[in-house]
Amino acid sequence: MRKTWKRFIALSMLLMVGNSWAAETLENNSKLQLMDCHLDGIKEQVQCGKLTVPENYQQSNGREIVINFAVIPAIDDSKNKAPLMFLAGGPGQAAVELASMLRERFKEIRKTRDLILVDQRGTGESHPLQCEDTNEQSVYEVLPEDYSEQDIKDCIAQLTGDLSQYNSENAIRDFDAVRAALGHQQIHIYGGSYGTRAGLVYMRLFPQSLKSVILDSVGPIEVPIGLFGQSTARSFNLMLEHCQQDKPCQKAYPNLADEFKQVVARLKKASIKIPIAHPRLGTGTSFALSHDKFIGTLTTQLYGTTTRSLLPLVIHQTFLGNYQPLIGLIATTEGSQAMYVGLTMNIVCNEDMPKVSTQMLIDDANNNFGGNTSHKAWSAACPLWPQYRVTDDFYQAVTANIPTLILSGDLDPVTPPSNGDKSAATLPNSHHIISKNNAHIVASTDCAIDIVNEFLETLDPKNVDSSCLDEIPDETFMTSLNGSI
Repeated sequence: MRKTWKRFIALSMLLMVGNSWAAETLENNSKLQLMDCHLDGIKEQVQCGKLTVPENYQQSNGREIVINFAVIPAIDDSKNKAPLMFLAGGPGQAAVELASMLRERFKEIRKTRDLILVDQRGTGESHPLQCEDTNEQSVYEVLPEDYSEQDIKDCIAQLTGDLSQYNSENAIRDFDAVRAALGHQQIHIYGGSYGTRAGLVYMRLFPQSLKSVILDSVGPIEVPIGLFGQSTARSFNLMLEHCQQDKPCQKAYPNLADEFKQVVARLKKASIKIPIAHPRLGTGTSFALSHDKFIGTLTTQLYGTTTRSLLPLVIHQTFLGNYQPLIGLIATTEGSQAMYVGLTMNIVCNEDMPKVSTQMLIDDANNNFGGNTSHKAWSAACPLWPQYRVTDDFYQAVTANIPTLILSGDLDPVTPPSNGDKSAATLPNSHHIISKNNAHIVASTDCAIDIVNEFLETLDPKNVDSSCLDEIPDETFMTSLNGSI
């Protein structure tokens, strides 16, 4: 391919698994391999595992694939508490590649519980469905609009296996097979973003395997992934509103909303291309900016409270014709590994977009931020993608009576609190907590991890102490190029 898929789909972190396999196997399961190993970013020894499963669970004697997983052991395992399995986002993140970050983020939980990370089939080392670039452009030069029909076809041509089997339900069959192979009667699960969709599917297929569930930044099964126009505009407008409520921000950028509109109008008329010094290497390169690239870059920053604080400055400077702050934001993605885009497209194009009507697309595009920008990747890829279809039962709301803690960030651009309300309405033993000053993934804060840890101990979602979320400060913003806030 001529372009980099990093600008087409979200990014994840790279992690390498040790490659020296021992012969240790759990009794009664010759298809499981388990060994002590080291993962990048983690000094102490953990466990790495491989489990052979059917590619098609309806054909037990057919083709098999290997599911990769890791277990980060509890610091104190004397109480032998049920482990917590992490369900990664995307769709398209590989959980084991996040091990170093998760080990640190879940450190309170790891004090007494193992953490199980499974690469969802189609990611990581579980038969990855990845589109590799043969002539990758830099993140500064490439534009989302450059992707062509041939690029999509080239991506599909690289993928192997029966793509219809790389779906959400089979992923959960794999996860539950790992649970059983490790000898756990029940586990707790934490899902974030798409991981909540996976968690809800787990609750439907194997409720007896789950002791409790945490759904963080919810993507309900009945809400299609991909309609982000309205939710992203809501998040962006909250940022504008909060800037005007913050005196230093209002003083620095009194006309921010109008400046944003003017930048959008200019870029809709024509993209720009200018010579720049490479932010990291200092060598000469070029920077291309289009409407979709501008909107996509801002959208990425809306996911986190820290990066949201930069947006007024970036918009204002872009309005003035100084692109360096925007280039700096884009530079933070350079060198990052892409999502396993083959799985991303495979699931969204077959499980979500078939439920999206023309009117739904029109309604979602009727917003004052990105219009229909968030639809374009799916509109380009899905008509060409190999098809499978799930049954109508897949889209029914989940009603499992399992203790469930639901977390939403009010600033979230893609999984707004209304999503959490939908799941809370159908799960009889659940409680929905909305954090006013969090964006995507509430458990990115120590406060939320403490709430999750308390819930794992009590299994009483309605009575967890969430008061620490009220102490998270309101948004503040960078008001000058020297970094003052």
